[in-house]
Amino acid sequence: MSDTPQTSLKKDALGVPSLLFFVLSAQAPLTGIVGAAGLAVALGDGAGVPGAYLVVGLIIVVFAIGFTTIARHVDTRGGFFAIIRAGLGRRAGSGGSLLALLSYNTVQCAMYGLFGVSLAGLVSRQFGVSTPWWLWVGLAIAGVWFLGSRKIELGARVLAVLVACEVLLLVVFAVAVLATRGLSALDVPASFSPAAVLAGAPGIAIMFGIASMFGFESTAIYSAEVKDARRTVPRATYVAVVLIAAFLALVTWMLITYYGAAHAQDAALTALSGDPAVFALTPLNDVLGTWAGTVADALLCSSLFAGVLAFHNMVTRYFHAMAGGGIFPVRLERTNRHQAPAAASLTQSLLAAAAIVPFAALGVNPIATLFSWFSGLAVAALVVLYTLTSIAVVAYFRRNPAGASVWTGLVAPALATVLMLGVLVFVVGNFGVLTGGSALTVWLLLASVPVVFVLGWTGARRAEPAVAVLA
Repeated sequence: MSDTPQTSLKKDALGVPSLLFFVLSAQAPLTGIVGAAGLAVALGDGAGVPGAYLVVGLIIVVFAIGFTTIARHVDTRGGFFAIIRAGLGRRAGSGGSLLALLSYNTVQCAMYGLFGVSLAGLVSRQFGVSTPWWLWVGLAIAGVWFLGSRKIELGARVLAVLVACEVLLLVVFAVAVLATRGLSALDVPASFSPAAVLAGAPGIAIMFGIASMFGFESTAIYSAEVKDARRTVPRATYVAVVLIAAFLALVTWMLITYYGAAHAQDAALTALSGDPAVFALTPLNDVLGTWAGTVADALLCSSLFAGVLAFHNMVTRYFHAMAGGGIFPVRLERTNRHQAPAAASLTQSLLAAAAIVPFAALGVNPIATLFSWFSGLAVAALVVLYTLTSIAVVAYFRRNPAGASVWTGLVAPALATVLMLGVLVFVVGNFGVLTGGSALTVWLLLASVPVVFVLGWTGARRAEPAVAVLA
């Protein structure tokens, strides 16, 4: 018997539905509505937020054209790492891979913080027991490590149940608003006209839209574990983008309809002075009954758990691919009897714990610090990655023009580059609003993005294997 460590992931384990659940879990729809919708309406373009979400969806569809085209030609199990390396070289790929890890790890830690606070609050309200937020985070890290070290189908089933429950609640709410308010209450121009989308501070709404659609690109990361990757990855990517953009726009529009287009921003600003989640929870309680608020409270916690599990799986696949590419220690490429990246799973769990411990030890407000700072940093790093990826697609197909049409290999990714640079300007310009940090905090968080990229660039090994091209 060979003593060579196993490094292969389980093949043909996921189809389009399972892949979609991984993506939708990372996007945490209920968290996006309860946690972000009120902020986007209050600080952004008011009633025009649903239209802004559709604009973000359109931008991402343009990005996805080049992204899915190159996914048919390059082994994308390393996600951004593989694509940027294929187009711009191993040093840029290494820099991009560290940016991806920065983005996914920080957004996961942000969600852990919100999860801990939300579950501690739920336990307090329901049972009158006061518990520290970090206790629940510790238990969640252990649970995520367990699931991340088992068969990927197990994680997919858990995510399917959790995501289905939160989506169902929001769909029922949307239908109930239509039934109680009537079609006459719908004001299409107030939410979807160009004037509505561009009103107020549209950049902030677009920034929240990008944050709410975080993770759609993870379809490529699972290419080694899906059935017929050439077809499954593009299909799942497009379906995920269209579904989440339309879903967020619809549910947010129903919130606007509940309050009335003329009064929605005032209601959101009032909620902002206390708990921004009230902007979404008040309509849920009023339209569906008080049970809906209680269920939403519980589902918010399960939504966040699903999100941290999804990002855990994404990071472990990055570790696995980068170890295979010679950037990380080879031990992180090893898989266990479940063909799961067990060493990478343990490493990622320990990293998450190490990042969260200082916030718990210092006794700071995890929402104002851990959640706000890390979610803002994750969005900034991700938009830079989108930009680099689009540039890499153009570069790749300039060298391999037979692999794509002028539209899919040049025009669309070039347009995506311009659009993502525009989004990046919005993100940087409104970074203080997104993070709520001091000027020094904002500067340090933003500076970490180029610093991490440079570290990846300079740390790339010369002996890295060649890019794997799909037959």
